[in-house]
Amino acid sequence: MKQNNLEEAILKYAHDVGKAKRLIRTGWKEKVGVKSPESVAEHMYRTAVIAMALSDLAGLNTERVLKMTLLDDLAETVVGDLTPAQKKARGFAKSKHQEERALQQILSSLPKLLREEYTRIWREAQSLKSREARLVKSSDKLEMAIQALEYSWQEYDAKKLMEFIESAGRKIHDSQTRKIFNLLKRETKLISSTMCE
Repeated sequence: MKQNNLEEAILKYAHDVGKAKRLIRTGWKEKVGVKSPESVAEHMYRTAVIAMALSDLAGLNTERVLKMTLLDDLAETVVGDLTPAQKKARGFAKSKHQEERALQQILSSLPKLLREEYTRIWREAQSLKSREARLVKSSDKLEMAIQALEYSWQEYDAKKLMEFIESAGRKIHDSQTRKIFNLLKRETKLISSTMCE
């Protein structure tokens, strides 16, 4: 690829991934009624910094973890931020196929070697077969639980937010992330008890 073409390719890629900054997280608005919910990019950012710290502490391949974290939700800029119910209605296999096609579309302007590497990393993240992939998924769910707790501080419906926290807990498979999640659960119990007073 010629230098000018490479620069144009990176610029196009930057514009495409930038859509994550404007894409809101659907579940918060639809299920909880959050007026100005976080964007997909905001979710990706905190997930990445959580995963980075946990990966370094565990001695995992943090570069790979960060790549997985940043690639994991990129397809949403094309297919949208679908809730689990929406994915179930479409069919999980069909949704995953659409996400991979969307990722290919986003990566299409990049050089072939990068496209292939990023696709492999994305597939690894989806498979949950490596420790890095399980950490990324666990960090993603921990971030969602943290965000639910923070929305409860803004006096959104605690019962509905607890559904997000419980859902996150079922998908955390990394032991250190589980300990942090359990700490968060104790915080939510304190909030629930003060709400009942």
